[in-house]
Order: sequence, then C-alpha cells, then structure tokens
Amino acid sequence: MAGRVEGKVAFITGAARGQGRSHAIRLAQEGADIIAVDIARQVVSVAYPMSTPDDLAETVKQVEALDRRIVATQADVRDYDALKQALDDGVAQLGRPDIVSANAGIATYGPVDELPEQTWQDMIDINLTGVWHTAKAAIPHLRAGGHGGSMILTSSEMGLRAMPNTGHYTAAKHGVVGLMRTLALELAPDFIRVNSVHPTTVNTPMVMNSATYGLFRPDLENPTADDLAEASQAFHALPIPWVEPADISNAVLWLASDESRYVTGVTLPVDAGWLLK
Repeated sequence: MAGRVEGKVAFITGAARGQGRSHAIRLAQEGADIIAVDIARQVVSVAYPMSTPDDLAETVKQVEALDRRIVATQADVRDYDALKQALDDGVAQLGRPDIVSANAGIATYGPVDELPEQTWQDMIDINLTGVWHTAKAAIPHLRAGGHGGSMILTSSEMGLRAMPNTGHYTAAKHGVVGLMRTLALELAPDFIRVNSVHPTTVNTPMVMNSATYGLFRPDLENPTADDLAEASQAFHALPIPWVEPADISNAVLWLASDESRYVTGVTLPVDAGWLLK
C-alpha cells in the first residue's frame, strides 16, 4: 500500500537530530524523499551541545535505510543565500518540494532585562528569521510545481502562551504564528497550505540539558531530568512529563498529507493538554 506522502519531496531544516531527524524519518517511512539542512555546529550563545556533521550523517543513514533518497547539506538558516543554495541543489537532484518543515531552532533562557544582546539576536535570527528564510527559499519551488503543497512551521507551546525567563524565545515563537497566518493567506490561491505545530516539552537534546532543568526547577542547585519530569508533568493535563519527537512528527505527517488537504492557518498544539491548565 502506498505511503501517505508517497512520491513527494520534503524540505526539512534542523534535520541532524531531535525533531528534525524524526520528521525526516517519519516522512520517509511514508514515501517521501528528503532535502535536509542543519547548521551542524555550535552557536556561541547556546549552552547545550548542538548538532554535528556526524549527526547529520546519521540522519542520512537512517533515511537511506528506509530505501528513500536524501540530500543533506550543512547550512545555517540565518544565511539566506546558503539556505537557498542548499535547497536548489536538493531540488536539482530530487525534484521540487511538496512539503516544507521549517523546524530549525534553539533554546536559551534568562530574564528579558538581563539577556545579552547576542543571545536575543541569535534567538530571533534562528527561530524567526530562519523560518522566514526557509519559506522564502521554498515558495518559488512550491509555486512552480503547480500542484500546491504543505508548509509546516515549528512554533512552540510558548508561541501560544508565555512563561518567565523565555521572553526572546516566546517573542520568536509568537512571531512564527503571525508569519504562518500571513503566509496561509498569501499562498492560498496557489493551494499551498501553511500551518504551525506547537510542541510541549519534547525529549530531545534541546530540552534534556541542565539549562532547561534549571528553568523548570530554579529552586534546586543541580536539577536533573527526574526533577524536570516532576515539574513538567505538573503543567500537563495528561499525566506525562514530556512527549517524544515521533509525537510531533505524526502531527507534521498529517499536515503534510492529503488527509489535511483543506486545513490551513491552524495552530496545532501537541501539548498533552498544557493549554487547558
């Protein structure tokens, strides 16, 4: 039986590990070929270890193991020309994208009035401008394909609410929602759908690190993943501390597939009921 995105091409940013790798694998399982991009190096303002070229190579290995094609490039979403070139090279090898997952992002924390200028700028440049760059590079290819498409922008639970010490992250993720809604209107005549996904805490390296543990448990000197679990579960209506990357990938798959062919402009939480509390 054909997969739900059989014969389609997906362009995914932040694909070296975490949610991005999960999206690449899930879409490949359902028949898509993948154009993958990741910075695969450290950003100075980010406290946790970021992805590496080896991580990106592992994504390639796992997609190819599913007998799907993948073109992977190390590129920074802040650099529009490099991102566009990576996409153009992928299109030359695999064909025009039908699916765009603007997933690349970082997480840093601190009170708004104490944030270093570079920390604020990196956050906005990657988590908001990087999403715009991804859409900007992809739109001409989607339009030229002549058969519509689906663009999924990764926001966050913090794109729909706020919490202390996340002002720059919350501002960027709220900005993604505004960008998504505008793109949904601008691209609707071309039958290109644009939606956003809003994960709660996800079991990825971006979350499972000492900086996040400290955000959720500032009362402890050296909090651990177990301490995060206790605090995080308190935010959720469902009795779980976090979701898995595959849970977000299943939402991305649905938005990418024809099952959601008339769904556009939607903010889709995958949040274990956080918004209910």
